[in-house]
Amino acid sequence: MHDLHHLRDRNLRLSTKIWLFFMLFVCIVFLLMWLFQVIFLEWFYESMKIRDTAKVALHLVEYYEKDGFEDKANEIALQNEMCIELLDKDGKEVYYDCMYNGKCLLHGVNSGTFFYLIDLQNSQSGIICRRVFNESLQSEMLVYGCTIYRQDKTVAGYLLLNSPLVPVESTVSILKRQTMIITVLLVFFGFLLSFFTANHIATPIINITASAKRLAHGDYQTPFEGGGYAEVDDLAETLNYTAQELSKTDEMQRDLIANVSHDLRTPLTMMKAYAEMIRDLSGDNPVKREQHLNIIIEETDRLSLLVNDMLDLSRLESGTQKLNYSTFDISQCMAEIAHRYEGVSEHMGYHIHFTPAPPCLVHCDESKIDRVIGNLINNAINYTSKEDKQVFVTQINTPNGVRIEVRDTGDGIEEDKIKLIFDKYYRSENHKREVVGTGLGLTIVKTILKMHGYDYGVNSKLGEGSTFWFVIRDVVHEPEQGNGKE
Repeated sequence: MHDLHHLRDRNLRLSTKIWLFFMLFVCIVFLLMWLFQVIFLEWFYESMKIRDTAKVALHLVEYYEKDGFEDKANEIALQNEMCIELLDKDGKEVYYDCMYNGKCLLHGVNSGTFFYLIDLQNSQSGIICRRVFNESLQSEMLVYGCTIYRQDKTVAGYLLLNSPLVPVESTVSILKRQTMIITVLLVFFGFLLSFFTANHIATPIINITASAKRLAHGDYQTPFEGGGYAEVDDLAETLNYTAQELSKTDEMQRDLIANVSHDLRTPLTMMKAYAEMIRDLSGDNPVKREQHLNIIIEETDRLSLLVNDMLDLSRLESGTQKLNYSTFDISQCMAEIAHRYEGVSEHMGYHIHFTPAPPCLVHCDESKIDRVIGNLINNAINYTSKEDKQVFVTQINTPNGVRIEVRDTGDGIEEDKIKLIFDKYYRSENHKREVVGTGLGLTIVKTILKMHGYDYGVNSKLGEGSTFWFVIRDVVHEPEQGNGKE
């Protein structure tokens, strides 16, 4: 219950934070709107007016002393409602155009053309810009002036422009009222929208968090549901896959403990029993004592083999045991493996038939491929027919690499069980003491071949035996195709 309340508190904080982020965004938008639409509106207008007037002055300067200047000047004056005064280098009027019937700041009774000319001549930049109140028109006006230069940098004349600055106070007042109404409405709707949006975004995360807590307590069947967002859906899909894999891992762990316990308990029980027999019964009988000691040694070897296979498999699966690549002749390697099994054949009556192929150099981990082939032969010996005890090992050179096959003449594998044959301790379901091994041999084979990236598999029919195979693809040169004779 405490965890549930804590989870709800965390969920509330998550939705609250998302809501606060939305509201902060709304406030920033309104702040920018007030700044640019109300507070700085007049400043923006004046800046744009100055920039537009400067562009007009530049156009007039470009047309100065060219044919059609007066027509161009008249057109510009009408389009921009602008008064134009053009003076030569000595300050004499060359051209003028007044749009306000002599009431502008350049052509009116109280015009200040002379003073603007003095300012322009004394200006280091050759440009002046003045905001002046026109008493005649009772409005603010802009006076802009620039010096006209020839190509040799000498002064050709002076250009003065006079344009009105439209009062924006009434416009600002209207915008303030509109902005206030918009602000109130949008804050209200923004509050609601951000609240529902925050909850909508937070809800799938809340649900996934709750499901993750159940998964952490061992409920591997708990579902993870997305919320319609690609990222959340991907997270839910990943967690569902994780739950499945954890369930498999947990099941494999239980099976591993059960099978290891089974394989450890049997030899330990026998070792204890025969040790007690030596102590109580056969201690003074050399023949019986020898038999009992041999059984203890055999069971000790079985335990040692199991422990070694478990350690090797653990190193392979964890990645701590790396591949040691080398180039060698796979035909010679298989011949040496077959030679090692001659003692087994003579002692236990098994017949290991090796069918080689032409020599072929491959590049892989020789010791681990040696172990793969050895494990497959051991598996074939364990499950081949007890009547004829035949095991067939074949090397086939193909265009895709070297294919190694190990075939037994046993009872075969059911089709629905073939996919399980490489799992750990699969044989423990039908465990027999006469089958020598740890139940990890084929799992080690699978792990080594996966590390190399080689294809592998098994073909089997009930009553006809099984053929385990894999293909070495890292061939140094193209092999001679086919296989030789035994």
